[in-house]
Amino acid sequence: MSPSNGPRLLIGALLLMMAAWAGFRLHASRSQPPAFVAVPAGRASPSIPSDSAGEPALPAGSLLGTPIPSQLPSFSINDLQGHPTTAAAWSGKSLVLNFWATWCGPCQREVPLLQALSTEWSGRNVAVVGIAVDHRDQVQSFAERFKIGYPLLVGEQDALDLAAKLGLGSPVFPFTVFADRRGQVVALFVGELHRPQADLILSVLQELNQDKVQLPDARHLIADGLEKLGDKLSS
Repeated sequence: MSPSNGPRLLIGALLLMMAAWAGFRLHASRSQPPAFVAVPAGRASPSIPSDSAGEPALPAGSLLGTPIPSQLPSFSINDLQGHPTTAAAWSGKSLVLNFWATWCGPCQREVPLLQALSTEWSGRNVAVVGIAVDHRDQVQSFAERFKIGYPLLVGEQDALDLAAKLGLGSPVFPFTVFADRRGQVVALFVGELHRPQADLILSVLQELNQDKVQLPDARHLIADGLEKLGDKLSS
């Protein structure tokens, strides 16, 4: 990428963020749903010097305005039955928290992959959980239509508050948080998740769970691996 492309890409990313946020606000008021939202190329929290301080963050000019916390923030969001649910429901398991909305096209495209990951990794103490920033009745219909088998939580302001705690004050959907069995945030992937990226992150997450690598090294491996995958996809 040439230096002259940098400002244009940053402006484009910011415009996408504004469009996604405006879309959600329209949807929340039950007006006409917006068109499917385009998302920028996926990225995750890279390895940076602040890793040693336990405060991973994306570089300036990225989609995140505040640092990613080192530990998954506490939360309580209702499930489809209206029962408050916290991360304690999956205590001791690694979590793949996918933030999405029913009106988001890339979110719909991710569902088959998330279904597959839930099936493939459930025996290795990994739980896939969808967090819908949406209305419960619409999420219920969507889940039945797409036969979603992994757990779903539904929140409006609660889900947005959690996104803000994770560093995304104005989220672009979808985005996915990967946390290890200790609740440490290993990666925050912004954009549509694909199989090669998911396999890479989960394989490193497994090594972290087995104490084969330490958290800063895991973040380095993920960041480097995603960069290489990006180079392959763009070549």
